Amino acid sequence: MRLHGDVSREKLISLLKEFEGPIYQRPPLRSAVKRAIRIRRIYKLDVLEIDGRNVLMRVWCEAGTYMRKLCHDIGEILGVGAHMQELRRIRSGSLSENENSANLHDLVDAYFIWKEEGIEKFIRKVVLPGEYAMQHLPKVVIRDSAVDAIAHGASLAVPGILRVETPIRRGDWVAIFTQKSELVAIGKALMRDEKMIVSSKGLAVKTRFVVMKPGTYPPMWKK
Repeated sequence: MRLHGDVSREKLISLLKEFEGPIYQRPPLRSAVKRAIRIRRIYKLDVLEIDGRNVLMRVWCEAGTYMRKLCHDIGEILGVGAHMQELRRIRSGSLSENENSANLHDLVDAYFIWKEEGIEKFIRKVVLPGEYAMQHLPKVVIRDSAVDAIAHGASLAVPGILRVETPIRRGDWVAIFTQKSELVAIGKALMRDEKMIVSSKGLAVKTRFVVMKPGTYPPMWKK
């Protein structure tokens, strides 16, 4: 963040702590979403370095938080103005830049080796299955008979569940997997994990995002 005026270190750090927690944001003019005020959560905001008017921060935030708007709002409250000078994403969900990133040269080389020599191990290191992105979510494994219904957008009913990964609370995001560890969909839990295990009926997960293509598994549900 680049400040437009001088601010004491104590005043800056004190103010930044006030931005931790839920904040109101209106997306900037150049954005891909409707410019309506919405709430986003800042889980943690650390100051790593201050060099004159340049402030290096590490922000752990909810998806959809605009960093350039955060910098602008901080500058407004400080009374000196500010803008985002540079942005570097170091983590997204369970994926981090240290363990899960690759450059385009790695990708080109891995693709060439796979295409010309049929060796897959290099391309498997740089092109990861979508399931990797869901490692941070609790998992619900379902029966084969329920897969196609979920792939069509149906909510997951208790009889379709084989096992669950604890803990799961009502309202949590969960990943729905096949017995072969294939990602089917992502949804919101409608009941706790204990209830999913002991119940004989009812909806357990409301499907929100379908990943698997319908028809991948044979339909075993009444149309």
